[in-house]
Amino acid sequence: MTRNTKTGQVLEFMVLPSLDLGGYSYETQVNIGHRPGGGKHYVDVVAAKDEAMILISLKWQQVSGTAEQKVPFEVICLMAAMRQHSDFRKAYLVLGGSGWKLRDWYLSGELNQYLNYESWVTICPLEQFIGQANSGKL
Repeated sequence: MTRNTKTGQVLEFMVLPSLDLGGYSYETQVNIGHRPGGGKHYVDVVAAKDEAMILISLKWQQVSGTAEQKVPFEVICLMAAMRQHSDFRKAYLVLGGSGWKLRDWYLSGELNQYLNYESWVTICPLEQFIGQANSGKL
């Protein structure tokens, strides 16, 4: 059975124009190494501007499901990538869609009590990310 990646593609199509408007260059579906525990780590977008490289992971939750359970491990993977590659200056985990039960909790920063990530990764809603990207302020 093949994965339905259409919702992820919709999110990508919403984010990429904002990066264009903000003056970023970017590549999509970039292999940035290995995830902790093994397996290749593909990040949705690697953006660049003024020699700063930014990792962008997009999570779409249209209906209740497993995407929200993957958020802590994705934060760990983004942190590991930044520790392994000094070229990456910032990482964003962008939450889109209306099917999240834990969205407000993740956006509140409460996860930082259990996983000290805030100096490495910014978890933000799609709307906030698009605003920052449009303005060139990632």
